[in-house]
Amino acid sequence: MPDESPLFQDRRTGHVYRDARDMLNDYIRRFGEQAQVDLKPLDEDGYTDVRRGSATVGVNVLEDHGILLFLSRIMDVPKSGRETFYRKLLELNFLATSDGAFAIDKDKDALYLRCLRRLSGLDYEEFEDMLHTMATVADEWDDRLQELFGSGA
Repeated sequence: MPDESPLFQDRRTGHVYRDARDMLNDYIRRFGEQAQVDLKPLDEDGYTDVRRGSATVGVNVLEDHGILLFLSRIMDVPKSGRETFYRKLLELNFLATSDGAFAIDKDKDALYLRCLRRLSGLDYEEFEDMLHTMATVADEWDDRLQELFGSGA
């Protein structure tokens, strides 16, 4: 019976990683070198973050679920004007958020930008594109949405 465990291999280099954490730590290191910033590897919970302007993008490896999750907290959900707020988010999700999407954490009543991706088959170029996109969109929209709606609006 063939081994059915996921294969973590970089398409361009052909390098095979022992697991998702090893692959992501290498991708994080490479991203940091290219951006000329010092990035921390994943912690014991499979988390690290990247700052861009006013935004922080969390990089979460959920190995048990086989998922890579990028998550950036944008703001609290406003107390009033929610219909207008939600409509704006849906309009932005149509094209402006690229690979990301706005989502509400109901327990925290907070708005996040998030992006999910299966870990198997992930190559560095896709990781780099997703992280860059998430950081750019979060940095643009955290301030703009706060200006438009504020957390107490």
